[in-house]
Formats: sequence, structure tokens, C-alpha cells
Amino acid sequence: MKSHEEFEELAAGYAVGALDGDDLARFEAHVAEGCDRCATILHDSGEALVRPARAQPPAEMKPELLVRIAAEAPRRTRNPAGRASWVPWAAATAALAVLSAMLTGGMVASRYEARMGQMARETAAARERLQREEAALREEVTAYREAVELLRDPATRVVALQGAGPSPEASGRLLWHDRTGGRLVVANLPSAPPGKSYELWTLGGPAPRPAGVFKVDASGRGTHRVEPTEGPATTFAVTLEPEAGVPAPTGPIVLASR
Repeated sequence: MKSHEEFEELAAGYAVGALDGDDLARFEAHVAEGCDRCATILHDSGEALVRPARAQPPAEMKPELLVRIAAEAPRRTRNPAGRASWVPWAAATAALAVLSAMLTGGMVASRYEARMGQMARETAAARERLQREEAALREEVTAYREAVELLRDPATRVVALQGAGPSPEASGRLLWHDRTGGRLVVANLPSAPPGKSYELWTLGGPAPRPAGVFKVDASGRGTHRVEPTEGPATTFAVTLEPEAGVPAPTGPIVLASR
């Protein structure tokens, strides 16, 4: 004879349909003898299981559940006191709850991954922006240092340029040294159209000589390092030209020295 404590353990398994064979037959016979304690355990276990199963199953799942219940019927020919028909449905509902939790967790993980991807892209864009700003700042500092060095030399000239043609509001300053070259700084010059750049020219010989191409930022400001040229450079001009530059001026003059 099993002790009653062992029957209580069997009652927990019986409540969820986990008994079979000799254990199932022995426990059902025990309950049929009128054990109030086991009947109470079955009732309490049933209440605990049936709470999450009170909702009706989805319509599309009914046929499958009916097949499963029918398959379980031969094993449950005896239905002693307290043995309720809700056990298979409760077990199926518990499985559905687990599946639902897995699907919900997958959706949350997918949204989390999407948000992490967006944050990574935003971080990369911010890093690129900071790198561009840092490069621009370094270039500006370099230009200021060069200007200071040029101004220390008494042979350096400060050449003023004023707007002309399509850019009358533009202005510029060129620190020029005949031996070492110079540094051009411009302001209020519109951004060059796509495929175009501004090109600096030195004048003073038989023909204008190209002195490099440059662009300006969104505010119309720009700076350009000017290499020394062969021959004298008495005046300067800036024209709008193809992006790669040309050997002789073709576009309109936008800045010119006085």
C-alpha cells in the first residue's frame, strides 16, 4: 500500500493528465473509494489550471483541440469524483500561452534590434559629421597660422578683392608673398553649382595664370592656399569654372582685386 502522501503526489500529476498505466489505475481506484482529501486536491488544482483557460479558444484551433480531446477519451473511461473534463483543454491552453509568450518575445526582440540598428546608424552619422567639422576646424586653424606667418614678413601684401558680375556682395582678402605664395580668404560667395568650382588667377604677365580651384561652405566662406607662381603677380581675380579647373579663364569673374 502506498502512503497517502504518495497519493497526494499522484493527485498533482493526475490533475494535469500526466498519469498512465498502473499509477493511473491505482489513483482512480483510490479516489473512487471516496478519499475526500484527494478530491480536495483535485478541485484546488483544477481551479488553478482553469483560470488561464476561461477564455474561449480561437475558432481556427477548435478542430485540432477536438481531435486531441477525442484521442484522450479512451484513456479516461473512468471519471471518479472530482475528475473534470477541463484537464486536456487546460493543458492545451497552457501550451498556447507559452507559444504566445514566445511570439511576443520575438516581436519585442525584433523591435529592439531595429531600434538598435537605427541608433547605430544615427551614431555613425553623428561621428561622420563630427569628423567633417573637426577637419574643417583643423583647416581653419592651419589657415590662421599661415596668415600669422605671412603677416610677420614685411614683404607680404594684403590684397583686397571685391565682388563682381553675378556675386556683387562677395568679398575677399589675399595675403600674398611673391616668394612663398599666400592665403586667400573669401566671404559671401554663393556655393558653386554642381560640377563647378571657383578658380583663382594671378595677373601681371602676358596671360592670366591659374592658381588653384576652391569651394565655399554653405555660409559662403572659403579659404585657399595659393602656391607661388612663375613671374610677377600684381593683381588677382576669381572666376566660376568647371570643377577640375581650366588653363585659361572661361567663366564669369566673381571677385577681382582693385
